[in-house]
Amino acid sequence: MKVLCIAEAGVNHNGDLELAKQLIDAAAEAGADLVKFQTFNANRQVTRAAKKADYQNQTTDSTESQYEMLRRLELTVDMHHELIAHCAARNIGFFSTGFDIESVDLLVSLGQDHFKIPSGEITNLPYLRHIGQLGKAVIFSTGMATMGEIEAAIDVLGQAGTPRANITVLHCTTEYPTPMDEVNLRAMQSIHTAFGVAVGYSDHTSGIEVAIAAVALGACVIEKHFTLDRNLPGPDHKASLEPEELKAMIAAIRNIEIALGDGIKRLTPSEVRNKPIARKSLVAIRAIKAGEVFTAENITAKRPGTGISPMRWDEFIGQVAQRNYQADELI
Repeated sequence: MKVLCIAEAGVNHNGDLELAKQLIDAAAEAGADLVKFQTFNANRQVTRAAKKADYQNQTTDSTESQYEMLRRLELTVDMHHELIAHCAARNIGFFSTGFDIESVDLLVSLGQDHFKIPSGEITNLPYLRHIGQLGKAVIFSTGMATMGEIEAAIDVLGQAGTPRANITVLHCTTEYPTPMDEVNLRAMQSIHTAFGVAVGYSDHTSGIEVAIAAVALGACVIEKHFTLDRNLPGPDHKASLEPEELKAMIAAIRNIEIALGDGIKRLTPSEVRNKPIARKSLVAIRAIKAGEVFTAENITAKRPGTGISPMRWDEFIGQVAQRNYQADELI
């Protein structure tokens, strides 16, 4: 199973097209499958009075409203076209989360054929219906959600026209960075068991180990924020990976994909070569003459494993030697 690795540029472009292109370059060099941005219009997204989260106040001007912050981070239609073209040139897929119906429609018009529902929209009924009626592949994050809310969202998407087989649900904790004691990674498996959907993990922890562990637990999608520099101004830089960390995470995920295998316990080609060297055989402890009885005092188990298996010990103890044996000779 190949894990879909989504490098979440998000709003870490700070509204700067050239910085956004550099993020695409970094994601491509790290080996990500998709680089994901965020498509929204602040006028449709928040009221003028909406407050920022604590982590946003810590990483941006605390006197600035959420509306003002988001206005600075919007991507124009022309910017979308340029970013899509740059992704194509770098051989990485362009992806974006549409945060409102109009933004989703823009992405449809740009040719996007799979859609991301962010955690904040999981209870937005008209928005869910609009995406559901597209009948496309859907990935949705579940930060702040209960199991009941996840079930309701899956049902809305299904009733609108998206089959469950097209839905991937990402376990997620909406805190930046997420404390380790709030990750609860096994919840991802609970979601899979409860709803029979493909699952993944949207990772907001510091570091790369939790995302790698999620793959080992069955995640088929990993989404992770990244930045060119954690010291840049902006709401998400502090909780993002830098390019070399992103590259290391994806390399580890690719190794885990291979290491998981097919689950069938069998000898590997390497083990076939090593088996006769590491296993043991029945061996004479000392010289044994023909006619002597094999006992625990004159035979033992030693390497190599090219003779009779020590699992046949009981069968040979008490038998009579048919010929002479030298010390250390295989029986």
